[in-house]
Amino acid sequence: MRRTGQIGFFMRLLFLGDMVGKTGRKAVWDRLPGLISDLRLDFVIVNGENAAGGFGITETIFQETINAGADVVTTGNHVWDQKDAIIFADRHEQFLRPANYPAGTPGRGSSIHYARNGARVLVANIMGRVFMHPELDDPFKAGEDILGACQLKDQVDAIVFDFHAEATSEKQAFGHFVDGRASLVVGTHTHVPTADCQILNGGTAYMSDAGMCGDYDSSLGMDKEEPLSRFVSKMNKSRFEAATGPATICGVGVDISDRTGLAEKIAPLRLGPRLSETIPDFWL
Repeated sequence: MRRTGQIGFFMRLLFLGDMVGKTGRKAVWDRLPGLISDLRLDFVIVNGENAAGGFGITETIFQETINAGADVVTTGNHVWDQKDAIIFADRHEQFLRPANYPAGTPGRGSSIHYARNGARVLVANIMGRVFMHPELDDPFKAGEDILGACQLKDQVDAIVFDFHAEATSEKQAFGHFVDGRASLVVGTHTHVPTADCQILNGGTAYMSDAGMCGDYDSSLGMDKEEPLSRFVSKMNKSRFEAATGPATICGVGVDISDRTGLAEKIAPLRLGPRLSETIPDFWL
C-alpha cells in the first residue's frame, strides 16, 4: 500500500456507478485503463446492471468491463433482464447479483478478491426493498450475515457494499447500520450523483448514490422522449431506449487505511461533457 503523509498506508479504491447502454459502457472501457494507470488505483468496482441497452448485462459486456480493469462488476434489480446472466452468473466470481435473493438463486452476492497492492477486499451487493421490485429478503439481515462471516481486519482488509436501492433513507440507514464494520457503503440505482460524500462517525465512507456512467442529456440514461411522453400522456407509446449521446462517468474514490480497514478520505469522480468534472484531489 502507498504512504500518504505521516498517517500510514492506504488503498485507493474507485467505484463507478451504473453503466447505462453502449455510450456508458464504452466511456468506462475507454477511460478506465488510463485512470488506473494515472491515479495508481488499487481496486475498481463497476455497477453494470444497465449496460446492455439499459437493461441487464451480457457475458460479453461483463468480460469487456473486466478486461478494461474492473475487479468486480455489481448489479441490481435488472440483473436477470438478459437471460444469459442466469447461466454465466455461476461461472464468474467477479460478477455479483444482490446477496438477498432467495437461497438457490444463481450466482453470488459477495466475494473476496485481491487488490493490485495485495489487499484482500470483500465486495458485497445488496438490494433495498423500499419502492423496489422484486422485493427481496431483508437487506439488513443479509448485511449482518455477510459481516458475521467475514470481519474487517480479520479475514479481509476492506469491505465494500453496493447498496442498490430507490429510497435514500434506506441507503442512509444501511450505512449507519454497518458503520465501523465496513470500508465503504455506496448507493446505486437512482443514476444521479449525490453531494453527500462523507465518512460516518465509525469510519465508514458513505455516498447515497454514485450516479451513472451514461448520457446525462436524458432521463436517467434513457432517451428522454418516451419518458416525457409517458409523464404527459399517461400512455406507453414505445419502449424505453438508452440515450446515445456522449457519456459522463460518475463514481466515488476512497482512501482506505491498511491499519483499520476504514476510510480516511472520500470524494466524487466525474469525467465527461455534461456535469462539472472532478477527480479526488488526494489522488492528484
